[in-house]
Amino acid sequence: MTRRQLFGLAAAACAPRLSSAASRPKNVLLIMSDQHKRSCLGAAGDLVARTPNLDALARSSVRFSSAYCANPVCTPSRASLLTGLYTHNHQAWNNATPWPPVHKTIAHYFSAAGYMTGLVGKMHFVDAQTHGFDYHLDFNDWYQFLGPKTKLYAEELSRANSGSGMPQIDDLWRDFGDPWKGDRELDDRQGPVAVGGISKIPEQDHFESFVARESVRFLKNFGRDRPFFLITSFLKPHDPFMPAARFANMFRAEDMRLPASWGKVDLNKVPKEVRNAIEHNAPTPELSNPDAARRRIAYYYASLAQMDDCAGKVLAALRDLGLEDNTIVLYTSDHGEMLGEHGMWQKFEFYEGSCGVPLMVRAPHVTQPGVCDAPVSLVSVLPTLAELAEVSVPAPVDETSFVPQLRDPKAARNRPVFAEYNLHSPGAKYMIRDGRYKYSYWVHDVAELYDLERDPEERNNLALDTNHSSVTERLRQKLFAWHQPTGQETAGLPSSRK
Repeated sequence: MTRRQLFGLAAAACAPRLSSAASRPKNVLLIMSDQHKRSCLGAAGDLVARTPNLDALARSSVRFSSAYCANPVCTPSRASLLTGLYTHNHQAWNNATPWPPVHKTIAHYFSAAGYMTGLVGKMHFVDAQTHGFDYHLDFNDWYQFLGPKTKLYAEELSRANSGSGMPQIDDLWRDFGDPWKGDRELDDRQGPVAVGGISKIPEQDHFESFVARESVRFLKNFGRDRPFFLITSFLKPHDPFMPAARFANMFRAEDMRLPASWGKVDLNKVPKEVRNAIEHNAPTPELSNPDAARRRIAYYYASLAQMDDCAGKVLAALRDLGLEDNTIVLYTSDHGEMLGEHGMWQKFEFYEGSCGVPLMVRAPHVTQPGVCDAPVSLVSVLPTLAELAEVSVPAPVDETSFVPQLRDPKAARNRPVFAEYNLHSPGAKYMIRDGRYKYSYWVHDVAELYDLERDPEERNNLALDTNHSSVTERLRQKLFAWHQPTGQETAGLPSSRK
């Protein structure tokens, strides 16, 4: 199969109402979180993580140990997931760029096949487009549910890149400014936002609880008479890490271990952006403050546990409503979290902690449970779900389905995966993962090459080693054959770097 190939069968094969549940099209439940570090999962061997519901799902799924987002930041990554296109094709460049309406999403395709499509939770659309979903509840609906309690969340979710957007649609405040200015109620009992704290909001009022309840309501109202495609999308464990008390009390800062790479990166062998982030990572904990780092890690795990608990409620409802045997379930996240690796936090990088994502899929009568180590991209989610549900995708997409790996987790998949970040800016960079090697090309900085088999912590940049020049050049050529930076991205670049 070639890149940008059409997938699926005719939409007529998926009539909306069939006589028996056994013969009707498969439902789809796609559960998302935000900023879930791939390795922070009990099923992946993390002894600190408390993720019993995702672990149970993993045991009946194919879990991909080398899954990657297409862009380590919210909006572009989610656009790739829903359109099946990489960033340079879908053109949602960053978190401030609305998705071009010309690019149809998976919701359009499933709706055309007779599915009831729903989105409950975050998708970071930036503007008011619904992108093909019949049913849509997001942050604005949650604020309506909260009523006056929004005053407290106006503080918590407007801080330090909350990922929610406050306002969610920036144009709403553009003409008149921030209506909450000077009227927010602080939610900060345990230190600065860079570390985190216990939320004052009751657990049942958290966004995760709202998303779980409304997803269950969708399943009850629309899950029986017609095939459905539902995305349940949580905000946690995205920072600021402000979990409910029940989950915060599960983890003690003094029990948290700092990553093995904490303070052990050779700063002379990494790009300047990485070096600056490690040396001056304010307001998040710097290398000189390991105690704050441990507290931040504890609150991250608490936020992850809270998200897992809410995801479990949706999975339980699927089972209790008798929908489990005819529903494809996929869990993933839009990007990862460095969580102190290399002394770095959040995302924005191509290191495994940031660009790697959890991915597990359970498709009744298709999946053979197990672990697939082949690298895959979230860009493949659309063609995969369309193939499983026999839904036609009339527009070109950038990746192929990984259904063969769902049938046999050990099946070969000899395709590189790619990622992009900060396009159309001086800090533009691109990544290719091909076999054991990962190569990152920085438009205005030094390249990076890591052997993930021998150096899984990515401490030794082989791009500066002449012994690996042939590997570096081979991957650079593959990367440029996929997409070569042009125009503004290479302006002023020395000829030896082009």
